[in-house]
This record gives sequence, C-alpha cells and structure tokens, in this order.
Amino acid sequence: MSHEHSTGSESDTPKVSCCHGGTPEAAPDSRNDDAKPGTGLYTCLMHAQISQDGPGSCPICHMTLVPAEGKTKDGGVTEAVAAASCCHSAAKRVHSNDQDHCAHHKPSNPSPMPQAGEAVIYTCPMHPQVRQDSPGSCPICGMALEPERITLEAPENHELKDMSRRLWIATALSVPVAVLAMGAHFGLSKYIPDGISVWIQMILATPVAIGCGWPFLVRGWESLKTRHFNMFTLIALGVLVAWVYSVVAVLVPGVFPHPMGMGPEVYFEAAAVITTLVLVGQVLELKARAQTGNAIRALLKLAPATAHRLTGEDEETVDLDQVAVGDLLRVRPGEKIPTDGEVTEGTSHVDESMLTGEAMPASKGPGDKVTGATLNQSGGFIMKATRVGSDTLLAQIVARVGQAQRSRAPIQRVADVVSGYFVPAVVAVSAVTFVAWMVWGPEPKLGYAILNAIAVLIIACPCALGLATPMSIMAGTGRAAKAGILVRDAAVLEAFESIDTLVFDKTGTLTEGRPKLIDVKTIDGFDAIRLLSLAGSLEAVSEHPIADAIVKGAKDKAASLFSVSDFKAPSGKGVTGHVDGVDIALGNAALINEDGRLSALAQPYRDKGQTAIYASVDGKPVGIIVVADPVKASTVAALTALKGEHLRLVMLTGDNGVTAKAVAKDLGIDEVEADVLPEGKADVIERLIKAGRKVAMAGDGVNDAPALAAATVGIAMGNGTDIAMESAGITLVKGDLGGIVRARVLSRAVMRNIKQNLIFAFAYNLIGVPIAAGVLYPAFGLLLSPILASAAMAFSSVSVIGNSLRIRNVDLEVRDRK
Repeated sequence: MSHEHSTGSESDTPKVSCCHGGTPEAAPDSRNDDAKPGTGLYTCLMHAQISQDGPGSCPICHMTLVPAEGKTKDGGVTEAVAAASCCHSAAKRVHSNDQDHCAHHKPSNPSPMPQAGEAVIYTCPMHPQVRQDSPGSCPICGMALEPERITLEAPENHELKDMSRRLWIATALSVPVAVLAMGAHFGLSKYIPDGISVWIQMILATPVAIGCGWPFLVRGWESLKTRHFNMFTLIALGVLVAWVYSVVAVLVPGVFPHPMGMGPEVYFEAAAVITTLVLVGQVLELKARAQTGNAIRALLKLAPATAHRLTGEDEETVDLDQVAVGDLLRVRPGEKIPTDGEVTEGTSHVDESMLTGEAMPASKGPGDKVTGATLNQSGGFIMKATRVGSDTLLAQIVARVGQAQRSRAPIQRVADVVSGYFVPAVVAVSAVTFVAWMVWGPEPKLGYAILNAIAVLIIACPCALGLATPMSIMAGTGRAAKAGILVRDAAVLEAFESIDTLVFDKTGTLTEGRPKLIDVKTIDGFDAIRLLSLAGSLEAVSEHPIADAIVKGAKDKAASLFSVSDFKAPSGKGVTGHVDGVDIALGNAALINEDGRLSALAQPYRDKGQTAIYASVDGKPVGIIVVADPVKASTVAALTALKGEHLRLVMLTGDNGVTAKAVAKDLGIDEVEADVLPEGKADVIERLIKAGRKVAMAGDGVNDAPALAAATVGIAMGNGTDIAMESAGITLVKGDLGGIVRARVLSRAVMRNIKQNLIFAFAYNLIGVPIAAGVLYPAFGLLLSPILASAAMAFSSVSVIGNSLRIRNVDLEVRDRK
C-alpha cells in the first residue's frame, strides 16, 4: 500500500567517558607545561583524568604526578590500572568529570537507589569529581560530602548531628567567655579580677576553638597541604591567631609590650564566638542542603512497595523488586501502577500528574502503555511488565535528577577562578592590615593590628561564593523534575537560556506520531460505514501504521469486521482483497481508476497535509478514507508562548514538502526544512550553528539522535526512543512541547538566581574586606570586630542559600509570554 511513511537510521550510542578518561571540564588543560616529553605517561592519584607525557604536577591539586603504568595511548587505562588508581586506592577516592562510576565497579543496570550490599558513594556538591566510599570532607573546598544516591527515607545526617552537638557545646561555653571579656563594662571586675578572668576565659575558650572547631582546623590544614585554599583556610588562620596569641599572652605576658600594671589584651572571646558563629552557619547550610534531596525523595516515594502478580489462575502479592519483564500484573482501582508496562486486558483512567504534571487522567485500554508510580483511578486492568527496576521511567528520572544536581554549570568557573586567587589575596590583605595598624594605629597597636587582621580573614570567607552556583542548580533541577523535565546536567540548563533558534521534528514531536482516521467520504450514495467496515477488514491484514489507524477507526465507529481472502499488496500502489462477498481495493490513483471525483474529494484534505486513500468496490470508485497524524493538543499553545520569547522556529522533517508546509502553516511556523534524510538532519543543525545561531533541537526518533547530539541543546520527547533520550540534554517526560516553555522559564530563573548569588557574594566581599581592614576608622572611628565579621560571613551564606531555594516556587505555567 502506498502510504507516506518516514524511516530513520540508527546512530551510534553516545559515548560515556570514564573517570580515568576524563573530560576537559574539570581540567581545561590537563597537560603540564613543565612536562618532559618522551618519558612515558604520568597521572594524578587524586585526579585520574589528568594524563600527560612526562612527570610534573597536577594542574588541579598540584600533587606530583606518578607513572601511569597500563595507560593507553588515547588517554584511557587498562582494567588493572583503573582498579589500582580508582576506588581500590588507599585514599578510596574516585574522581570523575562525568557522573558515572568506572566500568569495573559500575553495575550494568544501575539503580537510582543503593542496593543491598552495594557501597554508598559520597561526593561533593561543589566538586562532583570528588568521590569516595565513606563520609568525609571535600579535599578541594572542605564541604561535607553527600551520598551520591538519594535513599527512600532520609538517612541520618551524621555531619549535621555532629555540627549541631558541637554548636550546643560551643554556645554554652562561649556565652560566659563573651560576658567575662566585657566584664569591665558590666562591673564584673569587682567580683572577678582580670588576672583570674583571663584564665577562666582560656579554660572555657580552648575547648570551643580547638575542640568544637577541630573540623575547621583540619580542613584548613588540608587546604594548605593541597594548596586548594578555601573558606576553612581563612577560618583556621583567624581562630588560631586569636587563640594562640591570647594563650601566649596569659602564659608568658612579658613577651608582648603592655602598660605597667596591666596585662596584654586577650582575644579568647573572638576565637570562641567566631567558632560558634561558623558552626551556626554550617548547621544552617547542612539543613538547607538536606532539603535539596526532598524532590528526589518525593519521586522515590511514588513507587508502590508491592505488586499483584498473576501466575496462571493464581494471584500473589510480591515485593516490587521480584517483578520481572513479561510478568502479568493486576492493578485494582485506586492502586498505584507498580512498574512500566502495557495494558493487556481491561480499561481505566490513570492519573499521571505525579510524573507529567498533567491534571487530566489519561484513558487506558489494551495496547496502551502505562507508567510505574502513576495512579489507577476508575477501573481495574491487567498489564504486562515491560520495564522493571532501574529501567523504569521513574528510576531514570531519579538518576537523571541526581546526576544533574551533582554537575557544574560553566558559570561556576567564574567562581572557581576567583576563588583560586581570592584566598591568597585575602591573606595578603590581612598581613598588610596588620602591618598598617602596627605602624599607624593608635595604642595598643598590637591589639588593633591583631583584631583587624583577624576580621579581614573571617569576613572574606568565600563560602557564599562557593555556594552561589551549586545551590541554585540543585534547587532548579529538583523543581524541573516535579514539572516533568529531566535535565542532564547544569551546563544544559545554562545553555538553554541563551537559545535563539528552536528546531522541531514533525512526527512525534509536533504531532502525535500515530496516524488517526480523520474522515470517510463517499460518492454515488455508497454507505460510509459499509466502506469503513470493508476497509477495516482489509487493512487488518496489513501491518502498516496507516492500516492500524483505519482498523482502529473502524472499531471506534462500531463497524463490523469480516474475514479476508485473496489479499494482495501491489508494490507502491495499495492493497486489494475479497471481503464479505465483494472485491475491495484501497490505494492511490495508480491502483484505482476513477473519473476525477475522488481527486476532487481528496484535494481539500491534501491541502492540509493529510493523506487521502482512494477506495473501489467491485472495480467501481466509491470514496476516500482520510488519515492524518494529528497535531498534539499542547502544541499550539506551546508554540504561541515560544513565539513570545522571540525565538526563531524551524520545522525539520523527512516528510514531503506539501505535507510539511501544510502542517507548518496551520501552526504558524514560517521556516520548513522538508524531505530531509535522517543523516541530513544533523547537517542542518550544524549549518545553523555555523551561522552563529544557538540551536535547540526537539525530536523523538532514532533518526533524530544525531541532530539532537549536534544541537547546542537536544530536547527529547519522553514517549520517544531510548537513543533519542540518551542523545538529548533535556527530556520531556510527558512528551509535549509545553515542557520546552517550562524548561525555558526555569533555565532563565536558575541563571538569574545564580547571577544574583554571585553578585551578592562579590559585592559582600568588596565592601566587607575594606571595612574589616579599618578604612572607616580614620574618618568615622568605626571598626568591625572579628565577632561581627563572623556573623556577617554566616549571614552571607544563609542569604545565598535562601535566595537559591526560592527557585522551588518558580511559576512554570505555560502561557502566552509576549
């Protein structure tokens, strides 16, 4: 039968790099200029993606490189070396720029949740290349590592519990230290002499600065050893300087000059209160970071724990992990669908809003697909499991969201570059401040010098700068998941904001992708239902998608179907056969001899890009059957909203020009690239990119995969093929174009939020550091004490976190945004 039908060619599955191969993102230049060529390949134990010809130091952590025995010439490694330098190393760390484990310890079908006996990998939200199999702190930024995979129930947060305990102890000890330090203002000197007061302060402040603040001192020391200077470098220096100076002043007062009859000033209250305020900031930050896992945890809780499996005439209730592909499962009204599958018996309506955001229930019957974790409503049915475990849509959503939350946006490089120079610069400013106060400051010069130098160190902690991007990304990807948008990584989210051209595949993207019966027209009084009955019977023998549309249309119209004999399918013409006592033929003009009336009937439909099939009975033309691929219900509203974004819209399809232009005209799309072969779609995308356009491509088929991969941002329909989703940066779970509008709004909101955070962090330091150094003292007599500096530093981090969490409430409703 001669029906229009596009076919595609498969493309290569996208390659996923291993942590030993690495990608340029974490190390823009993984080669060392000091390397000695020709002496063999060398790598870094901490950053396995680093590979160079000759010894040298790691450009990321500056550790000495070691011989990479077993490395391949293309930068990969053998299994032996992978095992030795990866999770089996003494440090038990794995560094990977993509978010996957190495092949030798990655399950072939990974689950988004840790399985029984499977080690939990911990990673840093700011440096996702840092991975290890136990809790700890990041060797780069010092932040607490988090579990790579979110579990169904929120696990006990040992870091939060430890920091909270330290905070309570520090608070209890710091309050009396602060009171004693200000004793002169409250007349306490009458009851507790200064000589005794300083000893009490030392006894109370030491457990706070050294005990409660021990994690900060350790992280500060690690930052010095690895030369990855961070917020803990400054905190450790500030607290230690204040505490060590004060201890020496108490134990050996003669070392420091001081007025006769008075001991040198001590700053135990600064060391204690600074530590306490930093603990407050850490506790607040850890609580906020814990909230970012709630979006994934909410998705995990959607899945039911059990399923009703049918075995012959018997039915048993089994745990979900016992369900296998091919099992028949019964789903009763009001129950959640246990896994992805296909309805085999019964009808119902299913509420899919939990995954797609669509409020209207979807009608389901035999042959329809159902998705695990969605809610069955009105009727019971039997389904066959087609995907289980980590292959289900829910599992893929969880895995994709987790991966995106651990990824880094390119804009983060701004903060990384600044942070690399920031801490040394702050230490230098602190030293200059100390010298300036010692030279030009009032008496006691040493006291003013120490206090202001410490204030500079504390207020300049770059924690707000480091949190600016990761917190926004984690909040944004979690919000996207709730709206049925899966974002592969942060770079995609950032790139999507700058898109100026949207290219759409037609079939399955703009349209349903499944032909439907549109109309039946007859001549000479032939009964339309009779024609549909004969045509449906004949097409039931065919396997063509258009034949399926006619058969389904006949059933929907309650037309009777009969057995067929003498079935034939002349190549390029149509089909013929004997049905219910008559000879019927369906096809084109080459098969059906007609006097022009059928052509006249068909022309209006052809002008709309629809397919009109001629029909004859016993050799006489009797009418036409019209089939078309209907436009998705959400397409028009989505395109209207996208036009309001002033985007260039292009339809890219393998269909003929007449059909493509007709559909484009109805949808208001001005540019059409029709009759494009599958391999030519990527060429069109590349041509647009070379012309300076930033292109997003939306598609759903195997033939779209190369174009999706070539685009600046690829967008896959969730109801499309697996390879399309693997090639895309964004997957729309529901498969409607409204998701593109929502993704665009969210991308803009996330990038705006990141920029707000970065501006705030930079401005805070530009203003705070000079004030802490004392620039206002000569004119106004104003100084910023280390305690106030510590409070301001904690406030800056909390402000960045609070601003980031606002993304969870972004309005993603699809509307005309002109």
